[in-house]
Formats: sequence, C-alpha cells, structure tokens
Amino acid sequence: MTQQIEKTLRDSAGVRWTALLLLALAMFCAYIFMDILSPIKDLMLTTRGWDSTAFGTMQGSETFLNVFVFFLIFAGIILDKMGVRFTAILSGAVMLVGALIKYYAISENFIGSGVEVWFTNNLNHIPVFEQLGVSPFYEGMPASAKVAACGFMIFGCGAEMAGITVSRGIVKWFKGREMALAMGSEMALARLGVATCMIFSPFFAKFGGTIDVSRSVAFGVVLLCIALMMFIVYFFMDKKLDAQTGEAEEKDDPFRIKDLGQILSSLGFWLVALLCVLYYSAIFPFQKYAVNMLQCNLTFKGVEAGSFWASSSVTIVQYAIMLVVAVTAFMFNFMKKKSMKYLMLTISVVALVVYCYMGYMRQSAESIFAVFPLLAVGITPILGNYVDHKGKAASMLVLGSLLLILCHLTFAFVLPTFQGNLVGGVIVAYLTILVLGASFSLVPASLWPSVPKLVDAKIIGSAYALIFWIQNIGLWLFPLLIGKVLDKTNPGVTEATKLNYTAPLVMLASLGLAALIIGLILKVVDKKKGLGLEEPNIK
Repeated sequence: MTQQIEKTLRDSAGVRWTALLLLALAMFCAYIFMDILSPIKDLMLTTRGWDSTAFGTMQGSETFLNVFVFFLIFAGIILDKMGVRFTAILSGAVMLVGALIKYYAISENFIGSGVEVWFTNNLNHIPVFEQLGVSPFYEGMPASAKVAACGFMIFGCGAEMAGITVSRGIVKWFKGREMALAMGSEMALARLGVATCMIFSPFFAKFGGTIDVSRSVAFGVVLLCIALMMFIVYFFMDKKLDAQTGEAEEKDDPFRIKDLGQILSSLGFWLVALLCVLYYSAIFPFQKYAVNMLQCNLTFKGVEAGSFWASSSVTIVQYAIMLVVAVTAFMFNFMKKKSMKYLMLTISVVALVVYCYMGYMRQSAESIFAVFPLLAVGITPILGNYVDHKGKAASMLVLGSLLLILCHLTFAFVLPTFQGNLVGGVIVAYLTILVLGASFSLVPASLWPSVPKLVDAKIIGSAYALIFWIQNIGLWLFPLLIGKVLDKTNPGVTEATKLNYTAPLVMLASLGLAALIIGLILKVVDKKKGLGLEEPNIK
C-alpha cells in the first residue's frame, strides 16, 4: 500500500505544482476580467454615456446573484455533490458566457439594436429589490449598462464558483503538505491579473490611436477562453489522481441541510468568516476607486506627445519588467543555493525600481497602482512556507489587519500632504501600495488553509461557499458606501480628480480595526478550544 501511495500524482511535487499552476492561471484570467473596465471609467462616460452611478451600479452587479439569490450557497452544494472536476469546468463556462454578454453590450453592434431598445424601455423598476434599495437597475440607466450588468452577474456567479472550487482543489492536492504555501502562491500569481488589467485595459481601448472600449473587454473574453482550457486540462489530471488513489469524486453521502448547521454552529468558522468579510471589504472595493484616489491626491504633469513615455510600446516594456519582478521574486523562495537566491533577489529589486521609475515617467495613476501585487508575489511563498512549518496563522491575520489600518490611514492623511510634490507623493504612494499588497498576501497564506481545520472534510466546499457568500455581501455593499460617502463629503465638486477621499479611507481603516479585534478574539478562541490555527499544516 505504501508503495502504491508513493506513485500517485499527488506525491510528485512537480505534478501537484503543475495542477496548482493550471488553477492559478485560470484565476489570473478571471481577476483580469473582474476589473477590466475600472481603468477606463472615463472612456465609458465619453463613449457609452455611463455616468458614475451607471458605472458603479454595473460594477456592483457582479455579486448580486451570489448575495441575493444565494447562488454561492448552491455552488458550494454543487461542489460537494459533483466534485472539483465538474464544478471547475462549469465555473469556467459560466464565466465565459457572462463575459460574452458583457462584450456584446459594450460593442458597436449593440448600438441601435432591438436589444438596446427593449432594455431602454424595460427593467427600469424591479419590485421588492427597488424598495429595499438594492436593485441592479434603475430608470434612466443606459441599456448597454443594463445588459453589461446582466453579463457581469453571470460572470460573478462563475468567478465565485471558481474561487471556492480552486480552494477545494488545492486542499485535495496539498492537504498534509505545503497547503498554505500553495494557497498563498495561487492567490499571489492570480492577483497579477490586477496589474495586468490596470496596464492593458487602457492600452487596448486606445490601441492604434482610435478609442474602442470593446477591445478591452474582448481581451478579457479571450483570456477567459484560456481559463476554461486550463480547467479542462486540470479535469484530466484530477481524474487520473482519483484513479490512482481510489478516491471517489462524487460523495457517497448526499448533501443535507444539517451539514450547513454543522458549519454554522462553529464559533471558529464565524470568526474566520467575519474576519474575511471585513478584510476583503477594505481591499476589493478600494481597488475600484484606487486609481481615482491617486489622481485626486497626486500631482501629475503632462507627458510630451510623441515621446517614448507617451507611446504604446512603453506599456509592453513596463509589463515585461513587471513580469521579471514577479518571476524572480517568486523563484527566490525556491532556490537552494545562496548565490542563486541573492541573484534572484537582486534582479527583482532592480527590476522593481525600474518599473516604479517608468510608472513615474508615464505620469499615470493606473500604472502606479499596478504595483499593488508585486511585493505579495515575493513574500506570499515565505508566509505560506512559515505557516506550513511553524503555524501562527491567526497571528498572521492580526498582523495583516494592522498593516491594512496603517496603509489606509497613510492614504487618508499622509499622501494628501504631498500634493504638488511630484516625486515625494509618488514615492509615498508606491511604498503604501506595496505594503498594502503585502498585507493582502497574509490572507490567502493564513486564512484559507485554516478552514479545513474547522469543518469536516466532506463539507469543505459548502464551508468555503458560505465564507465567500458572506464576503460577497461586503463586496456588494462597500463600493456603494464609498460612492455615497464621496458624494456626501464632496458637495458641489464636479471634477473627478478633485475629490477628497479622507472619509472613505477612514471608513476602510475602521474595517481593518474591526478585523484586528476579530483576529485577537480568534487567537483567544483558538487557544481555548484547540482549533489548531496556530499549529503548522505539516506535522
């Protein structure tokens, strides 16, 4: 039996990390599409007539079905009942369908079509949801925004289903091994999608000197086709693993409602879920406003027309340098020889400095914010490896909350004092964004690997689904709250680059404070009940 186990795919480091790479690449593509329109909000106004309300309503629609139709709960049940393979391909297909609908809504073919006429005249009033103030549509909302919102809702169902499926898949391949390292690495690599989106969405929209926002969405659609292919390849790897181990992909026991009761009765689960929603609500909604926040708090000078810094080629060069930063920082963690480790570290640091210099020379807020995931790529494997071998997951979450508070308060009170200082403001922005990205890396390295310690193995999918559903409530609510707080604290301000972001940033910092308190309580509960959150994953 021992000899048979040693021959399984899961016991081959190269194969299980290949499985992880397939999952990470799929999520990389999904992350790009999530924020594909964020860097070109101004172009959506000028080319499609979307004001801030229409844009914000469409962006918030991503989580609508997950939160209010409880789709994420059903996704967890599907995952537990049908297994990782089926759910992975289903999630990829659902994401692609939603993306294609969104692409059609923004394309030139939509303008003047019968679909545009119908959506202009309908779905202006949604009973019940409208009374509750949570309707995904409103009277006067452009038809293209309505259809895009429909597509984004469908995409959101697939994206969140993919998220819980990937988490479950990593547990399957890495339990008892480097699980925290694997989860942290997957999220660090996937979050390069944020930087890719910030750099390439404006690039494709303005490509060739003509503006066409549908090209940006088409770029995202192509990547989601690739994501689906990654899931299909993973399907066959996972199927072969089950054939070797004799594990059943489908569960013998049918899903029962009382299984949810078992999850909800766990105090540890609730603390982790609350920490998750507080932490993520201070990050993901911020991403949708971060570029505009930088535009409001930094002083930019115009780039000379016709220069290298104003050309499209600078985008490709800067992205290539960003990949050098990410790859060398990641490889640094796995080099055995000290000389190679320090070589990778040196290349990464030098490339990061060059990247930041290019971002400054481009005088571009989206280029500056694209640095967000780069430090995380380098330190997440270190954090994951530490949790795997030393433990201290709950302590990591407390540290992440402290850094989150510090960063948002720096954006709120320190960055504005550098207005007019062309160099100083950009340096403060870069450092704060990098630290915020590092803080964000603490979550996948410590929080997600803790879930299997809190619930029975056969209902892990449902547990992840419940956490994601609770998280989605925050991801739906806080983009709306940030917008409302901005309107209330900036009466009469009409210029998008003149807004005062102090109040929204203080609100986000208070989420970090609440997460810090929950983290401290979690440490106490873990010590009393012996949940094992501070214990290493590899024993």
